[in-house]
Amino acid sequence: MSLYPRLDDLLELRHQAHTLGLPSHHLVNSTFAGLYASVFRGAGVNFEEVREYREGDDIRYMDWKVTARTNRPHLKIFREERERSVVLCVDKGPHMSFGTRGTFKSVQTARAAALIGWAASRLNDRVGGLVFGDPRTGLQHFRPSRGRRALWQLLRTLTEPGADLDPSIDCLGGALRRACSGLPTGSLVFVIADLNRDALGLEQVLGDLSQRNTVALIPVDDPADWEIPAMGVTTFTGTDGTLIEIDTDDSRAQRLYRQRWEERRDRLQAMAHRLHIVLLPVRTDTEIHLTLIRDLEQRARSRAV
Repeated sequence: MSLYPRLDDLLELRHQAHTLGLPSHHLVNSTFAGLYASVFRGAGVNFEEVREYREGDDIRYMDWKVTARTNRPHLKIFREERERSVVLCVDKGPHMSFGTRGTFKSVQTARAAALIGWAASRLNDRVGGLVFGDPRTGLQHFRPSRGRRALWQLLRTLTEPGADLDPSIDCLGGALRRACSGLPTGSLVFVIADLNRDALGLEQVLGDLSQRNTVALIPVDDPADWEIPAMGVTTFTGTDGTLIEIDTDDSRAQRLYRQRWEERRDRLQAMAHRLHIVLLPVRTDTEIHLTLIRDLEQRARSRAV
């Protein structure tokens, strides 16, 4: 397995991205609405008109005042803005060079960014992003712009080798604060990162960001994040160079390891729920395109209930 994807592979993903989106000029509640738009319907939506109800229309958009006044059912129609800013905040720290099954986190992260970026580009949105965590380059900012230039530059950055020996720079909070500045209201912000951490430290900046924008967190997980393979006494090296010796055959240690991960994920889910943030976890051992489709379908169904 390669630590980094090939640029050609990320460019090729644009042929799969069409199933994540739809032309942004379509009516949101039309029969052509796709998964991407249905999940992120709250961003960049303008009132269009009121018209009479037609069979098959979504009753959630009934205009009850006009219906009562005319004694005939009427519906509010919304249309998505033709242009939004989409910001991909992507983790490229040395800790992303990890994977025990399927592929590395760095590769799956780049694939997720490519799929979402291409889907947004199909909507003629302004696509840009932030790449953070690489001690060699620091925070790299690609201002959202029309066309595909910024997206192409971001994807190329994700294919370039990062620092191997230097410790990770845990600058996710700083990247999110940078994302807060200068974004027009109603932007879509996707945070694609290793979120196997205590999420409470991110709550304030995510809360600030989600007040004016739609935010989606995409944790990139590997099965070894919650389940250590039984390998006997093994020495691990952290990204800060610290050595730690662990008996991976110890069943009690395995249970505690999984319990700690579940506690962290529960806190992340609770925080996302409080802040009305979309949470779309992906794994290194699953097909990224099918995973995103499944998660968006589930969210679309839950919104329809």
